Amino acid sequence: MNNWPLTGISVRTSRVELRWPTPGDLDALADRATEGVHAPGFMPFFSQWTDGTREVVARRVLQRHWHAMATWTPEDWTLFLVVVADGEVVGSQSLGARDFGITREVLLTSWLTLGRQGEGLGGHARAAALELAFTGLGADQAFSVVRRGNDASQAVCAKFGFEPDGSQINAVRGEQVVSDRFRLSRQRWSAHRAIEAEVGGTAAALPLFGVAGPVAARSTATVPAAPVASVLSGVRYAEESDQSAA
Repeated sequence: MNNWPLTGISVRTSRVELRWPTPGDLDALADRATEGVHAPGFMPFFSQWTDGTREVVARRVLQRHWHAMATWTPEDWTLFLVVVADGEVVGSQSLGARDFGITREVLLTSWLTLGRQGEGLGGHARAAALELAFTGLGADQAFSVVRRGNDASQAVCAKFGFEPDGSQINAVRGEQVVSDRFRLSRQRWSAHRAIEAEVGGTAAALPLFGVAGPVAARSTATVPAAPVASVLSGVRYAEESDQSAA
């Protein structure tokens, strides 16, 4: 698709592929979401997009992808890619940023359908997303926000070298919950890089990410500890839960 070069982006590891979703991929992703993403008694997402009937959940998956594409600007974007394993769409991985051309930091979010969790696919999907961020887009920093009690996601952050970067409080299902923020610098990513990944299709898309020229090695600025959550790029408290990043 020449007029929307994001469609050419893909990242491959030995076990998964991240790619721009076709209509068929999105339909499959919506089906995977309705099969369950987490235990019913624990909500890991601020937006609570998995609450509701199967029809509502499926519709939300489609709408949040369409909304991200329709509202995309180089200064404020969220890239949703599907996770494909064994030829099957099994989940979603996203990168989001505000003013990425200046901040060079991205927020990572992800989910896998319950039926494919525990197989190591989440680690490969995270490795692919980090390769895209640092190698494909030239990011200096990546961060993730994980609710306390979400032990699997906390362990993934530790495995990939993320460092604690403060905490925040959100209202989830009418209750106060605490989440930890984790940050990963380019240097620590390089030191903890254990899963090989190959990035393709980013060159033509760089202007859409706010990147003016070819990605090159960069020196990284020192990041202050525990910045205020509301100013971190990609952290959104959307008006409608359907549109919020997980």
